[in-house]
Amino acid sequence: MKTALVFGASGQLGAPLLERLNDAGWRVFAVSRQSHSDAPGRHWLGGDLAGVRGLPDAVDAIFSCGPLDLFARWHAQATIRAPRIVAFGSTSAATKHGSADDDERDLARRLLGAEAALFAQAELRGAHATMLRPTLVYGAGRDATLTRIAALAGRWGHFLLPRRSDGLRQPVHVADLAAAAFAACTAAATHGRSYDLPGGETLPYREMVQRVLACLQPRPVLHELPMPLFRLALEAARARGIATDISAAAVERMRHDMLFDPQPAQRDFGFAPRAFKPEARMFENSIPSRE
Repeated sequence: MKTALVFGASGQLGAPLLERLNDAGWRVFAVSRQSHSDAPGRHWLGGDLAGVRGLPDAVDAIFSCGPLDLFARWHAQATIRAPRIVAFGSTSAATKHGSADDDERDLARRLLGAEAALFAQAELRGAHATMLRPTLVYGAGRDATLTRIAALAGRWGHFLLPRRSDGLRQPVHVADLAAAAFAACTAAATHGRSYDLPGGETLPYREMVQRVLACLQPRPVLHELPMPLFRLALEAARARGIATDISAAAVERMRHDMLFDPQPAQRDFGFAPRAFKPEARMFENSIPSRE
C-alpha cells in the first residue's frame, strides 16, 4: 500500500485530493489544524507547516495544498523521507511579478523563491519534485475571487464592474486540480518540472462574472460603469469596509488577458479540465440571505 502525507488536507484543494488518494487505495496522513476523526486509509495529524505531531519516518509522496513558501521552509528542515513531492503554487508568480502593487510583487517573489528552493532541496535529497500552478480556482466556495464575487453580489443584489472588463480568464475547478496532482505524482515526465493548470474554457472576465451571477437566486444585477465612476464607487465601498482587499492593480487586470498553456500538462499527465459551469451550490456557504 502506498502512503502519502498531505498538507492543507482540509482545504479546498486538499479535500478532493484526499478522496482521490483513498479511492486509489493509498494510506494518507492528513495534516490539519482542525480536529478530524480517522477513517479507513486516512489518519489525521494535528498541526500545520509550523509544526506537526506524529509524522511518519517515510512516505511514498508528499503533497502540499497550502502556502507554498511555508511548505518550502518546512521541507528544508524536515527529516521525513519521500521520493516524490507534488506542491501547488500559483500562476500569480507570473501575473503579479511586474505589478504596480508592492504586496503583489512581494507575493510573486516569494512564490518564485519557494519554487526554486523546493526544487533545489529535493534534488539534494534525491527526490523528484513537481510544481503545479493553478489559475483562477473555484468549486469549493473557498477561493478569493469568484466566491468573493458571489458573496458580494448575493449580499447586495447588485455587482459593479468597470466597462470593457474583457481580459481573458481560464477558471479551473478544484476537482480537476486534485486529479492533476494525483496524476502528476505517478508520471515520471513531471519530475523536476512546473506546470500551469488553466481551466478548460477561456472567456472574458465580464462573462465569467455574468455566469456566476446567473447561477444565484435571486439573480443579482450586473452594472458596468466607466472606469472613473467605478473607482469612485470602489472608494465609497472601501470607506464602508467593503471590498477593502481589491487593489487598483487587480481592477486594472480585469482588462488584460491572463492566459496559460495547458498543453504540457495534457501531454505529460493527461490534464483534462472541464468548461466553466458554476453552480449555486459552489458558493452557498458564502452567500448571505437577503430575506
